[in-house]
Amino acid sequence: MIKLARVSTESIEKILQEAQQFADGKVSKIKGDVFAANLFFENSTRTKTSFEVAEKKLGLQVIDFEADKSSIAKGETMLDTIKTLEAIGVEVAVIRHSEKRYYDQLQDAKLSIVNAGDGVGSHPSQALLDALTIIQEFGKIEGLKIGIVGDVKHSRVANSGAGLFRRMGAKVYFSGPEFWFDEGMLVNGTYMQFDDLVKEVDVLMLLRIQHERHERTFNFKSEDYLKKFGLTKEREKKMKPNAIIMHPAPINRGVEIDSELVECERSRIFKQMQNGVFARMAILKFDLENKGFEFVDSQN
Repeated sequence: MIKLARVSTESIEKILQEAQQFADGKVSKIKGDVFAANLFFENSTRTKTSFEVAEKKLGLQVIDFEADKSSIAKGETMLDTIKTLEAIGVEVAVIRHSEKRYYDQLQDAKLSIVNAGDGVGSHPSQALLDALTIIQEFGKIEGLKIGIVGDVKHSRVANSGAGLFRRMGAKVYFSGPEFWFDEGMLVNGTYMQFDDLVKEVDVLMLLRIQHERHERTFNFKSEDYLKKFGLTKEREKKMKPNAIIMHPAPINRGVEIDSELVECERSRIFKQMQNGVFARMAILKFDLENKGFEFVDSQN
């Protein structure tokens, strides 16, 4: 899975249904020895670890791959690295890279490529786990109001999530520092001042500042950013009674969200992390079944 835009709505619904079945205790094991490699050229805790857990739950053999110690450091192209993995029997590669659309250079690859994040481009597995979390809460996405707040311009989470939520019938709103927005960013939603947005939405998704993707440094003081653009305890009190708080993490406590709200009753942040395993299991199974591999299903 490279981009959700390339996946049919029917297939997305199938993936989300299977992810929920995994959350409910369904067990799937792949037939035979099938090898997976995780190529992470950017730091990651949640995505990398949850893909590894998902792979092992599905019975895949996970190859130890350290990007900073690979032959790419010697000048090997990513395509040649992928062809090397193919030659030694790897069937699926999960890749995260700082370059947007890194996958364009891998069109000749025969193994399955799962995009775990490409620069400021897309993050399909995060969008699907977020959708799963919202559906668990509300039973649907259609008709909901979803607010995405923060460094939207540099966020692949916002790009993938907003597109998917709109596709599934939600109204999407954005907020944050206005210099991080332009007309191109607002294709999938409407800009709204944060103090107005917080009263309107059913789902409030907060984003961290993507310092590593900025061309220049923004020296925000944590307390100033929280006061202007973050979820304070005062703003949380103005949210709808059943509205929930989400965040793809890592969380900068006291910057985009008051530390005390991270584990509050509204928060589904750690539920998102839990759902990451189930969504990624469903993605991997979907891709491998499309390549002809078979799974044996059972229920715990």
